[in-house]
Amino acid sequence: MTIHFDEDKQNLRLKLLRLEEEEKSVQLVSEKYGLPYIDLTRVPINTDGLRLIPEQEARDNVMAVFDIIGKRISIAIHSPGYAPTIQSIRNLQQKGYETAVFLASKHSIEKAWDRYKDLSFAFETEAGSLDISNDEIEQLIEKTKKLQDISTLIEEALAIKKSHKISRVIAIIMAGGLSTKASDIHIEAEVDQARVRYRLDGVLIEVIHFDMETYRLLLSRIKLLSGLKLNVKEMAQDGRFTVKIYMSDIEIRTSTVPGSYGESIVMRILNPKSISTPMEELGFPERLLKILNTEIARPNGLILTTGPTGSGKTTTLYAFLRQVQSPEMKIITIEDPIEYHLPGVVQTQVEEKKNYNFESGLRAALRQDPDVIMVGEIRDGETASTAIQASLTGHLVFSTLHTNNAAGTFTRLVDLGVDPKVLTSAIRVAMAQRLVRKLCNDCKKKIPVPPERQALADELFTSLEGFEEMKYFPTKPTEVWTAVGCEKCNSTGYKGRIGVYEAILADKNIEFIVRENPSEREIREAAAPQRILTMKQDGLIKIFQGVTSFEELERVVDIAEEIAVVKKEEPIPTFSETTYTETPIIENTPAVEEPKIEESLVSVPKYTEEKSIEISSPELNTPTV
Repeated sequence: MTIHFDEDKQNLRLKLLRLEEEEKSVQLVSEKYGLPYIDLTRVPINTDGLRLIPEQEARDNVMAVFDIIGKRISIAIHSPGYAPTIQSIRNLQQKGYETAVFLASKHSIEKAWDRYKDLSFAFETEAGSLDISNDEIEQLIEKTKKLQDISTLIEEALAIKKSHKISRVIAIIMAGGLSTKASDIHIEAEVDQARVRYRLDGVLIEVIHFDMETYRLLLSRIKLLSGLKLNVKEMAQDGRFTVKIYMSDIEIRTSTVPGSYGESIVMRILNPKSISTPMEELGFPERLLKILNTEIARPNGLILTTGPTGSGKTTTLYAFLRQVQSPEMKIITIEDPIEYHLPGVVQTQVEEKKNYNFESGLRAALRQDPDVIMVGEIRDGETASTAIQASLTGHLVFSTLHTNNAAGTFTRLVDLGVDPKVLTSAIRVAMAQRLVRKLCNDCKKKIPVPPERQALADELFTSLEGFEEMKYFPTKPTEVWTAVGCEKCNSTGYKGRIGVYEAILADKNIEFIVRENPSEREIREAAAPQRILTMKQDGLIKIFQGVTSFEELERVVDIAEEIAVVKKEEPIPTFSETTYTETPIIENTPAVEEPKIEESLVSVPKYTEEKSIEISSPELNTPTV
């Protein structure tokens, strides 16, 4: 009979017996000191608590904070009479924490110490908050200047066979997004792999592919951070969390939607620095900037900016708010959702479930005695009518509208049921805008105007006759700049974005044409004498000044659209003539005696200021002034 002796198995059995004896010994000591016993190998370790005591101090004192709920913390210690341990507990109590002390074996406390390595990368401090240590994020940002650097670091993190690798990957993805100034991070599942893409300057750029197992772990981690339900996979969910970097909070708005191979994750980075750009740096043409500065300084009126999602409307409105903000002003916003927090501004968020929408929020805001109101978006007739009335009753109102151009603002509001007779009295400026990428200053190259683009150069030069902007082109432009690509712009040829704008003022020409149920083309023609650049003109000027390229402008603006040219016999208006500021008689305002007009003439609305009145003569059947 052969006896086999398995030394490894025996050693393991002896080790388990010693650990069991250690646990029994600690239980006896706990009874002696009147402290509850705990085995940390059987309970989850809350890493939020670990950060309260530095790792070296915890190891020296053989202790660990393993749980935290609000200000209540649970501490595991090994030696109740050890003076440094007692002093550490007192230090926590002096900070306002309510301590619950447990006795534990050194082996089980070592389990908590093992979790300290997670804190060097990223860890959750509370529901909806991701904290990355300053040193770690500074190192990651320094290492992620290029997209290739980000993919390399992610591959290295995935090769680590440790529990904290997913936290490391999330930290790299976030740091890379902040370093490259991405606006959105996309994580999408495909047939047998997943991919990460950044939206840089409005364009999606692929960063890396990884396996589906990593994707599922990332999905679960991001859902936990964002406060989403892990078991809900067939419905869209929205959440948010906060990344704390350099003592500042950067909010991440998370959206998940079910896809064919898994849920698609999009994280929008809401960096407060991205909306701190002053109006002077947004790209407004010089004359339009002067007009806007004058109009937002007025005590009342409606200023609208239009454009598709992602065209920079929110940034523009926030720039207006910062411009008018002062201790003497009461400013209220109704947003959906609140993307950025502005100090000194009362910001409210739309909640349809609580029957708080833009229309009801605007009515509630009017009872708050505001000076300035910002409505995130005008979506229906009720909101439009309330915004118009608010601007007519002494409030300055900023809002957005979804139309393709500035001329479409008037037709859209009429379609929503706004009375054309009061529309132009309320609106000060109707703007439209798009964002184009700026050419990288380190690699852009000057070339002759391509033959296929020469017609655009000729059209711009002709259309600018009589405009202030003609000073930029004493002769017809013959050269443009084109994108090349280098390391500093991630080989895209572009770095940063700038706006292209157009605007229409509500002057007497616009007032007259709006009452005739006009098309957008007719409104553009009526606004031509104002000599404010269209988006096409503004974009072409920026092209010939080396700011952007033809390809970029084509991506966001219809450059085939003909520019409305001012007739030569029409006088060039001054700024004061283009800002028509009549005030209609509204409720509770004393009426001005109405002039007597023959019954054969059309009715004329009442105004408190004198103005030219256009009427029709039955004899001539032509307009008479």
